[in-house]
Amino acid sequence: MSKDLKAIEQRLLWLSHWMIHHANHIRPKADGIKVGGHQASSASMVSIMTALYFSALKPEDRVAVKPHASPIFHAIQYLMGNQTREKMENFRGFGGVQSYPSRTKDVDDVDFSTGSVGLGVAITSFASIVQDYIQAKTWGKGVPMGRMVALVGDAELDEGNIYECLQEGWKNDLRNCWWVIDYNRQSLDGIVREGLFRRVEQIFDAFGWDVVRVKYGVLQRAAFAEPGGDKLRQWIDDCPNQLYSALTFMGGGVWRQRLMDALGDQGDVTALIDGRSDDELAALMENLGGNCVETMAETFASIDHDRPVCFLAYTIKGWGTPIAGHKDNHGGLMNKAQMAEWQKYMGVAEGEEWEKFATIADTAAFQDMLNNAPFFAKGRRRYTDDIIDVPAIALSSDREISTQMAFGKILDDLSKGDTVLAQRIVTTSPDVTGTTNLGPWVNRRKLFARAHQEDTFKAENIPSTAKWEFTPEGQHIELGIAEMNLFLLLGAAGLSHSVFGKRLIPIGTVYDPFVSRGLDALNYACYQDARFMIVGTPSGVTLAPEGGAHQSIASPLIGMSQDGLAAFEPAFADELAVIMEWAFAYMQKDGEGDPDERTWLRDETGGSVYLRLTTNPIEQPGKRVDDAFRRGAIDGAYWLRKPGPNCEIVIAYQGAVAPEAIKAAGQIAQGRRDVGVLAITSADRLNAGWTAAQRARANGIQDAKSHIETLLADVSRSCALITVIDGHPATLSWLGSVLGHQTIPHGVEHFGQTGTIAELYHHFRIDAYALAQSASELSHGRKISLISAVG
Repeated sequence: MSKDLKAIEQRLLWLSHWMIHHANHIRPKADGIKVGGHQASSASMVSIMTALYFSALKPEDRVAVKPHASPIFHAIQYLMGNQTREKMENFRGFGGVQSYPSRTKDVDDVDFSTGSVGLGVAITSFASIVQDYIQAKTWGKGVPMGRMVALVGDAELDEGNIYECLQEGWKNDLRNCWWVIDYNRQSLDGIVREGLFRRVEQIFDAFGWDVVRVKYGVLQRAAFAEPGGDKLRQWIDDCPNQLYSALTFMGGGVWRQRLMDALGDQGDVTALIDGRSDDELAALMENLGGNCVETMAETFASIDHDRPVCFLAYTIKGWGTPIAGHKDNHGGLMNKAQMAEWQKYMGVAEGEEWEKFATIADTAAFQDMLNNAPFFAKGRRRYTDDIIDVPAIALSSDREISTQMAFGKILDDLSKGDTVLAQRIVTTSPDVTGTTNLGPWVNRRKLFARAHQEDTFKAENIPSTAKWEFTPEGQHIELGIAEMNLFLLLGAAGLSHSVFGKRLIPIGTVYDPFVSRGLDALNYACYQDARFMIVGTPSGVTLAPEGGAHQSIASPLIGMSQDGLAAFEPAFADELAVIMEWAFAYMQKDGEGDPDERTWLRDETGGSVYLRLTTNPIEQPGKRVDDAFRRGAIDGAYWLRKPGPNCEIVIAYQGAVAPEAIKAAGQIAQGRRDVGVLAITSADRLNAGWTAAQRARANGIQDAKSHIETLLADVSRSCALITVIDGHPATLSWLGSVLGHQTIPHGVEHFGQTGTIAELYHHFRIDAYALAQSASELSHGRKISLISAVG
């Protein structure tokens, strides 16, 4: 078996490096700049990945590949017939193999996208928790339990989210998770600090992981058994990382000289060294555990439990290539002369560089070996699940209610029923469950844990609004205060239909300003096309008593700019109900994305949803059931007060400032005619539809018209638009560009402070007085009598 794995390893080493070389030195360069591709980082992983994919893995296992080992991954898929030569030849080109494994951009079987280092590592931990969650449910029985595996660059251990994730895994009794650390001791800028492995082992041990150090390959272990081998081993253990790397680069002759200088004439160890040629000595010294496919296969096979395991695999960066060990090899590439010489060394004939079985004597036997690899036995491992019916969501709201409270009531109503939707919802929050109105849902649906944990306060008859019982049937996963973990869990749960074949409807809540704390993981989840709902609440300076650190400003712009995320900010409870009903269906869609000609939005594609809510209770508009309202709330806007034929002012608002906009419209109407009020529920969807319609017109579809263009079509060009939001004014200031209206934007551009809502609205000029003042002083027409009411 080891001979077969060695043959695969060498094929992967060649194909991956040739793909990179072709992109940088053979394919014509339109831009004249380096393409890159990380030859050295790929080489250090080739033995590990060969042993893993062709010996250890089963079809139910899932892997997050180290970003810089992407070429090895694609070489594996090419060898197995899952990747095309055309795309390999176009590595890092438009439509070709991507720089880093991508679920959405690559055609081969990527389990988890990677690229932003650390995130691909951590998501495997949360995927394992999600797997346990599914398996614990009656509808999830029978799902085969797989191992969630991360291939980790040692420099990724600098990322803070790694340690946040370890703690969360410990709290959730993590299992079936492997992290294989490529401990090549080199990073982008140099050599990793001495002794890192000791700290790594201590950290993983503290969080309940088994740590397996894989330091020596079969050649080294055999040499250690020879007379004098103990001295050689001690020298290897004591050798600094920088020196080991430098000696590797310089080769066998230098190894011999340095070893003889260090160990001297000691008889047995001298005989050990002298008994090997320079090439054999170099092979011995570079035969670290992680670069020995036989050792890695044996190590993986030795694990007979489901506890989380960290494999610390010692490797040499650039192993097996002319640039092995050089401290500049992270971004370095073999030049043409080096590649030509290496091609001869690898035994690949000219003209056969892309041949899968070049250098293989018995191609039929080799193909049989590939066909029998367990991991690939069931073909492509992208699953699906049935679409879940979404029941009508109606909310008989109070006269005054906040959108956050309405959100809690909607989930509470769902929790009382037995719909499939309610069964598949899983909620999560980073220690803000109660303060984001998830409490009623959790009280009914309980918290998830693999083993039952009773609520001590309940058992001791201590009154509490939080009835927190942990059970395997629970539907809420409680997290600590780490927003990166929140979005990583949402990402993992949002891929459950594809990764595990069972659809979840994940809903996460977080204080809105702290969306930014998890932004990298949010972007990562969306890049994978994970499907989830994130609720940012409370938001804005409307959270008046909390002060600037808790008052979000930029989050509406995050919602607009984040691909794969439809952002909404409803003002009223009935809007929220309509949007959530639509969102539960939208999160499940997976179409081709042809634009809807009514809005030019790609709703058939589906995606995730962001709701920006508030704790401020406001007066509700009464029952509204007309189609125009429902459609407008989903499409992004509707007329709350339709402008008349002689309209001079339109107030366009989004979110919690609705009462100020309505009040201002009444004041402005004292001096201006036919004032309109445009209720915007999603600047994101309005803007997306508008830009899409413009692209369509540029491509010859002259009648393409977006929803916002339709809404503003009958508003006179002399009319001024006054926009207002409890957030950055740029969210709505673009509206004037749609049809050329003068636009006067209001919003929050600077950090907030404590105070009452009225005081802060007045301070930031988002109150009715400021809106009326702008209408009076900044637009054409009669002056308006202004009434200030702060306090």
